[in-house]
Amino acid sequence: MPLRPQNLRKLGPVLIRPLYFLLLLTLGATQLTACAQAPEKAAVAAAPPTAEKLPWLRNLLDSSAVLRPHAVGLVLADANTSEILFARNEAKYFTPASNMKLFSFYAGLKLLPDSLPSLRYFSRGDTLFFQGTGDPTFLHGDVPSRRAFEFLQKRPELLASCDIACSPPYGPGWPWDDFGYYFQPERGAFPMYGNTVRFYAAPPAGRAPSRLRVLPRYFAPLTGPVPAALRTPGIDADTHVVRALEENRFYVVTPFNKRWIDEVPFRTSRAFTLRLLGDTLRRPLVGAPWRPRPADTVHVLRGLPVDSLYRRMLRVSDNFLAEQLLLMASTTLGAHDSLSTQRVIRYVRKAYLGTLPDPVAWADGSGLSRLNLVTPRTLVALLLRLHQEVPEPRLLGLLAAGGHQGTLRKRYHDATGPWVWGKTGSLANNTNLSGYLRTRGGRLLAFTFLNNNHVADSGDVRNEMERVLRQVRAQL
Repeated sequence: MPLRPQNLRKLGPVLIRPLYFLLLLTLGATQLTACAQAPEKAAVAAAPPTAEKLPWLRNLLDSSAVLRPHAVGLVLADANTSEILFARNEAKYFTPASNMKLFSFYAGLKLLPDSLPSLRYFSRGDTLFFQGTGDPTFLHGDVPSRRAFEFLQKRPELLASCDIACSPPYGPGWPWDDFGYYFQPERGAFPMYGNTVRFYAAPPAGRAPSRLRVLPRYFAPLTGPVPAALRTPGIDADTHVVRALEENRFYVVTPFNKRWIDEVPFRTSRAFTLRLLGDTLRRPLVGAPWRPRPADTVHVLRGLPVDSLYRRMLRVSDNFLAEQLLLMASTTLGAHDSLSTQRVIRYVRKAYLGTLPDPVAWADGSGLSRLNLVTPRTLVALLLRLHQEVPEPRLLGLLAAGGHQGTLRKRYHDATGPWVWGKTGSLANNTNLSGYLRTRGGRLLAFTFLNNNHVADSGDVRNEMERVLRQVRAQL
């Protein structure tokens, strides 16, 4: 009998039921096979081979009472072969804090020349038109350059300062209430003195009264005793100068019976920059639009060697230098009509970071923003790339070195000298370290050790990180 629809209805239970049971048996066998295979696949996904290479290290992390309560990411790799030796939470995103300066450093290596661009200028008739490029070294207290200062001071023409569009003074996700702390100066196209005021206090000595020196001196008349309205209960004992939120008024907490140095950011604006620059140069200048004509030749005044900025930025984790680095790098991109942090981030992410393991959430140059997010394996991949592209002596010489200088000067050294060169990263409840570790056997490792969302004291976390890394140095 042909198997037509009408014949199937006639066959009824004779044919349909056996076919139905045969179908059920087939599906059941398939499901049983899949269930038998699923545990094996899940086991492979849950335990990558790299996590089992150093079981003693895994046990060391698991048994740590300091590290166990919070999120820990640790990746170790051979700096010369790129072999991953250990990975804990390598694909999870962490807040890197100042470890983001490694990305800013890489952007500078790709975009900036060997010396910093200090000014752009052209001369027309009896007028010199100039505009800032974001160079932060103009009479900076720690990486000072007098190149642009002397250039402008000695030019015979009338000086015309030209504005340029620039990223906002504060980056996205920065805490607003840190405006008065040394580590959060405002960004800008033409910074001076690091955009901060320095106060030097000397207590009474014999018959000599207490003395306060203010630099630059322009701000001395804007400084006075702190009024009662600004005396915050429970103010930090290390806070000696308080700035008004919306203006450049500085108030000193008196009396003082010991020497101290304090550094406080000042507020920037187009008008204020003109006043301060005129006072600094001791000569008149005017504001003017930047409108070079086809016949005008635009020049770039070169400043300090770029490594002088990298070295200071990486060793002491200078936020201001990192932010200005990206603004300077933006002068090499686009139509030169603005200084833009985001333009550099977009370009570097697309042109150079596409092959890193995971996308980088990159918000600013310094790592002040909690909007920055990165995975441990991506940070290690960047460190491996830096080691491949930058000669090792230069690379290690730019980073903080254990027992020598910068943020690692009290740690990571022994009788043989430093054994860690790296970049620290700290925000409230986050303590991180990325860099290079030399084992006792002479092997150089690239590593990142990220600790997020801890409630333990940051000093305890740092001590525990060093204890773990000492074991890595000894056993590898």
